[in-house]
Amino acid sequence: MGGSGNRATVGQIKDMLSKADRAGFAELEREFSDDDRKGVVAAFAAARKRLDREDRERERLEGLYRFERDLACERGASVVVGLDEVGRGPLAGPLTIGAVVLDPAVPIVGLNDSKQVKPEDRPAMARMVKATALAWSIQHIQPDEIDAAGMAASLRVAFSRAIADIERQGIVPDLVLIDGNPLHIDEREVNVVKGDGKCASIAAASVIAKVERDSLMVEYSRRFPLYRFDECKGYGSPAHIDAIRLHGLSPIHRRSFCRSFCQDE
Repeated sequence: MGGSGNRATVGQIKDMLSKADRAGFAELEREFSDDDRKGVVAAFAAARKRLDREDRERERLEGLYRFERDLACERGASVVVGLDEVGRGPLAGPLTIGAVVLDPAVPIVGLNDSKQVKPEDRPAMARMVKATALAWSIQHIQPDEIDAAGMAASLRVAFSRAIADIERQGIVPDLVLIDGNPLHIDEREVNVVKGDGKCASIAAASVIAKVERDSLMVEYSRRFPLYRFDECKGYGSPAHIDAIRLHGLSPIHRRSFCRSFCQDE
């Protein structure tokens, strides 16, 4: 064991490493280069992994914002709104659309496709999006509207409503980024396949829409406990389908989606 390792206990070195950035890590590595205690060696290995992980996350986040910035630059746009939908496939509950105009000067740490954000972290992420965005909107298409118009028309209506609501807030986008396939609802529209994992504003829209719709389904579960909407969120889980067969449909079921499960039309 070298002399420099005696300057600090293993615990103190671990604490310093846990707070160190790249520059600080390099300085500590030089200072304790001759410390061969197992705990110190392990602490440096863990710190390297943490810093590598942070580097990857920083690069991922920068990529989300860079993708959007590059699209805007290509089209000479300065104000970008991203939109995403949640709830296209469930048997019950609304179709929910989120729309977000991000402030490019205020990047949101951890922002990602809602499916990649831990459920327990989504509400805080949604609050951060709303607090820092230049504008945001959430729109719902209710089950009876979906039954009457069909999903394709419902998507077009929902996205159009969301764009109009953003503009009512005094923000007029010159680029409209929509996750998925073309909807042909707006001349400013650009479609980004799997955009919630590529584009910052679409990712933000996916988060606020997911949190809003999940919260609604939890509320509905209190009104209609037989279907466990708090667990299935309206999707066709085996328990949900069994409940439909046993109890029929609730007022928030999409009847056109449930014809194979019951005779209640």
